[in-house]
Amino acid sequence: METAEWYRYFAEREVRGHSPVYEALALGIAADSGLIELIDGLPGPKRQPNLLLAAVRHLGGPYDEFGAFREWTVRHWGEVRETVLARRTQTNEVGRCASLLPVLAALPQPLALVEVGASAGLCLYPDRYRYRYDDGPEIGPAESPVLLTCRTNGRVPVPERLPEVVWRAGLDLDPVDVRDDEAVRWLECLVWPGQEDRVARLRGAVRMARRDPPRLVRGDAMAALPGLVAAAPAGATVVVFHSAVMPYLDAEARDRFVALVRGLRAGGLPVRWISNEGSPRLPELAAKLTSGLPDGRLAFLPALDGEPLAMAGPHGEWLDWLA
Repeated sequence: METAEWYRYFAEREVRGHSPVYEALALGIAADSGLIELIDGLPGPKRQPNLLLAAVRHLGGPYDEFGAFREWTVRHWGEVRETVLARRTQTNEVGRCASLLPVLAALPQPLALVEVGASAGLCLYPDRYRYRYDDGPEIGPAESPVLLTCRTNGRVPVPERLPEVVWRAGLDLDPVDVRDDEAVRWLECLVWPGQEDRVARLRGAVRMARRDPPRLVRGDAMAALPGLVAAAPAGATVVVFHSAVMPYLDAEARDRFVALVRGLRAGGLPVRWISNEGSPRLPELAAKLTSGLPDGRLAFLPALDGEPLAMAGPHGEWLDWLA
């Protein structure tokens, strides 16, 4: 995808209806040949819209009006470039746990969770958040600082109780330490402007995780994942899961990753695999859908062991069950 097209797609399919500020900036960038030329000087994966926009915000640049944004970004391009090259889009969106919860709760308990692309590991705590699906009762510990709400359609198997998690670990190329204030500030910059609810639940999840930081391993999934799975305790269902990781892998790397996960075993049993990725990222899942993808909105496809179960909002804000 050409850079200008990437920014138009981000504006029209990802942030439209969610962040008017980012929609306007992304459309402005897509139509500005000078900015596109600067961005094209970055390595391919570093041209990502959310990474560039977060870098400008992290450096204190203006982002509420395109003209001011453009002027500042061009003038400070050296700093912006340095930040983009040093950082990653490690959005740690705990709202996605609302998409994963019905799948996790239906598996044989207890669970040992392994998250690929864990960032700060905040999605490793699905058993410590509160949930409300539609107008139903809250599920989860009353003292939790985080409430996740989700609109549903279809026969979503909303659980009556949370899954039992006895072990959790995350894997990331560059793990984020929840005790590092500057690292957490970067995570906040990755949240789109105008989404104060996402910022609030991120901060609540960070406060919770700081009391019991997750085990995070630095490494590439192909090399490190088998060893991490082998470390899970006996007697637990081992679940490898990931959300919004596939955009950072090319098609060949995705195929290798899927083959690896499908071949993993723990205690003589297959490891369960939950993927929660945008519909274009694992085309074999989209091909199994009996109904079409929604028009005008980006859909994730929560799937268990390669079988799609639902369509979901990118941040867990809605969940449409397929069966």
